[in-house]
Amino acid sequence: MIDMSYTTETPNALIEITAKELPLHCPTEQVALWSSHPRVFLDVVKTGSVACPYCGTKYKLKDGEVLNHHH
Repeated sequence: MIDMSYTTETPNALIEITAKELPLHCPTEQVALWSSHPRVFLDVVKTGSVACPYCGTKYKLKDGEVLNHHH
């Protein structure tokens, strides 16, 4: 699971994710409803990293992650 408990306190946080956490969406279930924004699905597969257009949280695939053909 992605730990996003600190993202409301640390704008533009960098979160490393694994292939098992795809498809990626922000905010995740760990973000409190009162501090969330509309859910947006993010494509981290093409470039290996992506930033949420709402909150600026940055997501990056962990080094060495292998994606199967479904991602």
